Amino acid sequence: MTYLTPYAGDDPAQRASDADRDRIAAVLGEALATGRLTSLEHADRLDAVYHAVTLGELVPLIRDLPDVSGQASALPADRLRISAVFSKIIRRGRWIAGRHTELTAVFGALIVDLDEAVLPGREVTLEVNSFCGKIIITVPPNARVIDQGGTVFSKRAISGGDGAEDGPLIRLTGNARFGKIVVYRGTRR
Repeated sequence: MTYLTPYAGDDPAQRASDADRDRIAAVLGEALATGRLTSLEHADRLDAVYHAVTLGELVPLIRDLPDVSGQASALPADRLRISAVFSKIIRRGRWIAGRHTELTAVFGALIVDLDEAVLPGREVTLEVNSFCGKIIITVPPNARVIDQGGTVFSKRAISGGDGAEDGPLIRLTGNARFGKIVVYRGTRR
């Protein structure tokens, strides 16, 4: 079994980059999505990934997982687009989000639950655009949410507290025009 490169020829004492950590996080996310890891195992390993300083600390985290470097299609895309145009779309349960996910509702409704989704890193950007539509997003209870979007004759709201220092960062961009964008932390009430 071969392991995810660049580790084969690199010095294990070499400091890991953010890109190295993100590649390992993607492998762990795929392992969770395919049932090779439980959510608890995934959370523990993901925490270790983002606290790792050297390449040598990253390798053991995926040693018991199959090599997915040749299965590029199995890894989450950097960009993902979900659109509801004159329709209603619901995305929940275990699914793999993109590092940059574009959510669009035009005269429709889009309901996206990230609570059980596999996030490809510690920071995810949601480009949220609504025109005469409604977008409802549920984020994990420990997520920190930063809203950098705008509104015109619309509603944008984030409810459910501030999240935790060590939780994932969900960055919201985009615009709402004559629509509604609501973010709930944890289970929606």
